[in-house]
Amino acid sequence: MSQADLTALAAELEQYLGDPHDGGSRMSFHRVLDLDENQEYPFGLVSQLRRWGAHEYSLPGEHGGRAGNVETGFNLMRLVARRDATTATAMVITNLSFMPLWIAGTEEQKSAAVAAMKRGGGLSWGLSEREHGSDLVANEMTAVKVEGGWELTGEKWLIGNATVADTMVVHARTGKRNGPAAYSIFLVDKWTLAAETVEELPVEKLHGLRALDLSGLRLERAFVPDGALLGAEGQGLEIALKATQVARSVIGSLPMSAVDTGLRLTLDFTEGRILFGTAVSDVPYSRRQLTEVFADLMIADAMSLGAVRCLQAAPEQVSVWSSAVKYLVPTLLERTMAQLNTVLGARFFLRDHPHYGPYQKMLRDLLVANIADGNTVVNLRNLGQQLGGLLTTALDASPEVRAAAAERAGVLFSMDRELPRYEPWRQELFSRGADDALLAAPDGIRRLRELAEAADGTERERLERAAEVAEELLDRTAALADRAAALKEELGRAYAQSAELFELSKEYCLLHAVSACVLTFVHSAGVSEAPLPSGALLLLMLERLRRHIHPVEQITDQSVVDEVMAVLRRLHREDRLFSHWQFPLAKRAGDLAAARR
Repeated sequence: MSQADLTALAAELEQYLGDPHDGGSRMSFHRVLDLDENQEYPFGLVSQLRRWGAHEYSLPGEHGGRAGNVETGFNLMRLVARRDATTATAMVITNLSFMPLWIAGTEEQKSAAVAAMKRGGGLSWGLSEREHGSDLVANEMTAVKVEGGWELTGEKWLIGNATVADTMVVHARTGKRNGPAAYSIFLVDKWTLAAETVEELPVEKLHGLRALDLSGLRLERAFVPDGALLGAEGQGLEIALKATQVARSVIGSLPMSAVDTGLRLTLDFTEGRILFGTAVSDVPYSRRQLTEVFADLMIADAMSLGAVRCLQAAPEQVSVWSSAVKYLVPTLLERTMAQLNTVLGARFFLRDHPHYGPYQKMLRDLLVANIADGNTVVNLRNLGQQLGGLLTTALDASPEVRAAAAERAGVLFSMDRELPRYEPWRQELFSRGADDALLAAPDGIRRLRELAEAADGTERERLERAAEVAEELLDRTAALADRAAALKEELGRAYAQSAELFELSKEYCLLHAVSACVLTFVHSAGVSEAPLPSGALLLLMLERLRRHIHPVEQITDQSVVDEVMAVLRRLHREDRLFSHWQFPLAKRAGDLAAARR
């Protein structure tokens, strides 16, 4: 789908859903907050989105869906989640539960599942268990072969949509000896099971996403036919891990949307609130807080742009990109939202306020991204296992390898380049040392300097300085490799589980993020609409990443902050998403000044 087509589709969905501040719109904040307060699953909201066809953009076109790429479904869910993360999560769970079918299902299984989902049927993904969480090779649910099929026994818990969905995709042990090849995946239609063999577990009460169905399923010798097996027997762990890679790549849409709405609501306040004769937005400290939040959001946007497109453009590297974005985006934006709390003041604490109530909900809801589909520890551990190879390749790659990476980066980070066909079965569990973001970063800095030479005045200065900062940060790659090698020699076998390795993985994520910011700028600059691209914004984004290493050093002055504020104000005033995509949002209805008091 072209950039113009995706923008038009986003505008169509926004118009359909309407202004969330308008109580009469299809998906108003008033309705969302009422469901959340009463912990009522959003059946009506989910049904409206299904009737519009939102979920079909995450289902394969050749089997009756509309998906040509992952990017479309990812961005449509951002527009849903900016109103309600619960409804978006309910939709995303169904879409992600289809991934094992897309990866390993037969043509008949895929077509039947898509047809059922288009009729309103839901799916859940029965992966985690009460006693084992993310440790998939310790799962205890068993599937025993019997005549004509399998009998499943065990419990799946903390499963989204487990009660409301008709069908669960289940990860179960089929091998007698535990190990990577001991697990398989089954498609379990609850309505075909004998009544005494299946029981839904109670829906859990949650801190955020209060209206979500997060429950579980208990099976006792529940019979499923041979045709319920997805892929080959013993292939379950591989299928599950590949499906999880997709989840990790796209779940950032939830905290990104929460911060987008939080920043938008805060600007509603600061632009109209006068203190001591000055708008709060014009108080230097408040202005810096607002622009830093915007910069963090755009870092997350750049990282997600690459990670989502990586699923199609470089599927062999998804294990790295998905874990980098899954670690850094939620943790970054959780901290970022706290900065908005300071600016918004007491209003962020008001649950029932007609205008600011949604902020308090977003503050709670964004936390789910840190724990769902592999928590921070799981993702840092995955990166740590590959860190040596990644650093070696980043430092020692041949000119030919770097040139190939630079060419692929033009697809990974450009919003107008066509993506290859999505084939999720091509994803690999280890990248073999390749990360095109770091490999293409030197070319990105070269292109950035070329853009600086072609620019005038302050924009030239901003881009030149941005290139210097990016190069300074990426020069840390060699030191990071030396520290990793020394630590491995010191700790020996204990290195793989050491706390120090996790810290090294965190720093690697920062280098990946720096690369993503530079590459997004240089490859999307030519297709961006004003007020983007902005050298001042890029410089502030790089400063925000640099402050993870130098927390008290600023490299931007008030003039840079003022330029970034002009970009932010224009996007806010023109009702556009705070993103490199800048999708047009539903126009505000009613008297905003009266509503936000």
